[in-house]
This record gives sequence, C-alpha cells and structure tokens, in this order.
Amino acid sequence: MSVNTETAASQYRNLDTLKTSEILSALWEGQMRAVEAVRPALDALEPAVEAAVDRLSGSCGRLIYVGAGSSGVISLLDSLELGPTFDWPENRLAIVIPSGTDLTGGLADDLEDSGAGSAGQIETLGITSQDVVIGVSASGGVVFTVEGVRKARELGALTIGFTNNADTRLGAVAHHSVVAETGAEVIAGATRLAAGTSQKALFNLFSTTVMTRLGGIYDNLMVNVRPKNAKLRNRCVAMVMQISHVSEQEATEAVHKFGTVKRAVLGLAGVPEKQIDSRLKEANGVLRKSLQTEDNQE
Repeated sequence: MSVNTETAASQYRNLDTLKTSEILSALWEGQMRAVEAVRPALDALEPAVEAAVDRLSGSCGRLIYVGAGSSGVISLLDSLELGPTFDWPENRLAIVIPSGTDLTGGLADDLEDSGAGSAGQIETLGITSQDVVIGVSASGGVVFTVEGVRKARELGALTIGFTNNADTRLGAVAHHSVVAETGAEVIAGATRLAAGTSQKALFNLFSTTVMTRLGGIYDNLMVNVRPKNAKLRNRCVAMVMQISHVSEQEATEAVHKFGTVKRAVLGLAGVPEKQIDSRLKEANGVLRKSLQTEDNQE
C-alpha cells in the first residue's frame, strides 16, 4: 500500500525528544530510503529519456522545467548545471517557477495554487512540438505545476512528470510519469528531505543520460565542459591527453588553438581546422561519431 508524502510517520513522533545523534540517524535513514526509492523508477525513466532525446536531437528543441517550492528550486539547480557541464545553450533552456529565477525574495509559496501563472509563462515561451517540459511535484498535485504541464502538452510539447506519490494529477497530465515513492517523511510534510533527495537523484539521472545521448560525454569524460577557469582548463587538457594519447604540452597547445575538447581532439586527429565544425555538425555533436567518420575517410 502506498504511503503519501504528507502522512505523519508514527515512528518519528517523538523526534524532538531524541538526542542529536538519534535525530541524525533518523534523518539519515530517511535519506537512504529516498535513494532506494529511485531504483524502481528507472523503468519509467528510460522511455522518458529516449523520448526527450528524440525531441532534443535537433537544433531547436528546448528543455523546460516547471516546479514550485522546494521542487522548483531543485529543478532550477539542475537547469543551471547544464550549460557549464554539457555546454547546453541557454536559449534552449527555460525554468518556470512562481517566483522566477530571482529567489532573493523567497519562493512565492502563495502562487503555488495559481495554474494561470504557470500556463501563462508556458504560453509566453512559445512552446512547440520540439520542446521537452518536465514538471516536478512531491505530492503530484501542486496546481502551478500541473497546469503548466497540462498547457505544455496542449501546445505539443513532450511532457514528463516527476512525483513522489502514485496516481497523481501531474502523472495523469504528463506523457511520461516517473514516480519515486519515498513515503512519509521523518518530519511530516517536509518534502525537501526524502522527496527532495529523490528528485535531485532523478534529475541527475535524467539530464545526465539525455546529455550523454546527445554527445556531451565521450567514454565517461565531460567533453562539452566549458573551460571557464583554471581547474576546468586543466581538466580539458587532461581529457585531450587521454583521448588523443598526446603529451600535456601537445594537449595544452591544441586546447589553446582549437578552443574546446572536441575541436582539439579532431584537430589532433588530422581534421583540417576549417572542416572541424562541419564534421561535428554532421555527427550531431557526437565526438565518437566524428572520429569514426575520420577513420572511414582514411
């Protein structure tokens, strides 16, 4: 029998009387159950990833997040990491949360019950059939999220719902419903805890797998990382060394000359510089495919 995330867990009703070590242990147990709850959701997550890759493999499709409260913040965090890590273009990314992305004034919890707010933002974005919209709600019933996803589906977008309860309104309006049943929280209703942990894990799995399938990873290396600081520039050099089997000096010179890991690797493989970008475009940005093309032409 499913246990709702809002249910009070009877075994923790004396939480405030426990010693610090016992409170920590209780919270840790809740976190471990949250991670374990993600495993059964993988079967539903797989087709959602495949469908998202199909929509996003072109040059125009956007990844759009819809959420409120803690769930909205977690979705915002995932969206902010896609550019630096996978070089996902900012113009192919949008976040729809009640407060907007400026959270200095709080989360605007009073707007969670307004479906018009999210539906209006979705309409303003000019949703098309190439877009992917992910709604996230622990309860699966937050009006802001449900109505945003509903509107996106009406406009032709692929819609995905992440929830922590089964048989929810969000799950019903989304093309793909992914449920991590985390059950009652250690602190009743505090869904930033177990539910939030499971949502972060789901986003990690979803977006990383999507970006891997779209060419953001070679072997298990982040070949699309943006070299914005010394640490990341060093990482780019190390990746080029590993992929191209060259010295640190050669890799450093290649990264400096070509600008990115992928372009450096192709340059070191002998692709003329003026052909590198077209080669990558033909391979939909997938480095392995670009290198295989080079091999076939030799």
